[in-house]
Amino acid sequence: MTDDDRVAVKTYVPRYQKEHWREHADELEMSQSEFVRTMVQAGRREFEVPSAGESTRTESAPEPDGDDEFDDRILAVLDRRGALGWDDLVDALIDDVEDELDATLQRLQDENLVRYSGRDGGYVLTNDE
Repeated sequence: MTDDDRVAVKTYVPRYQKEHWREHADELEMSQSEFVRTMVQAGRREFEVPSAGESTRTESAPEPDGDDEFDDRILAVLDRRGALGWDDLVDALIDDVEDELDATLQRLQDENLVRYSGRDGGYVLTNDE
C-alpha cells in the first residue's frame, strides 16, 4: 500500500451531530466526507480550510487545555439545549452517555462480540465462552 492509497474510516456519532455536520458541510459546499477530513485536519496544529469560492489558507489551531472529547460533549449539549445549570448539565451528559452506550452495545451484539447473559448477570465477551 502506498501513501496515496485511500482507505475507509468509520465512526459513530449521535444523529444530531451528523445532521449539524451535514448542514455545515453544505454551507461550505463540501461532501460530508470532505468536511470530516477537513475538520480532523483542522484539529491538528497546522491546517488548511477550504471555503466556498476561496482559495485555501493556512491557520493555527489553539492548543487544547483539557480532554477534547469531554469538552466537545459539553459544548454539544449546551449548543443543543441552551443554558443549563449544573444538575441539568450532568443529567444531559449522562443521557448522552446512556444513548451512546446503548447504541454501542447493540452494535457489539450485532457483530457478535458481546452478548447479554442472565446467568452471568450482565454483558459478556462472546470469546470468553
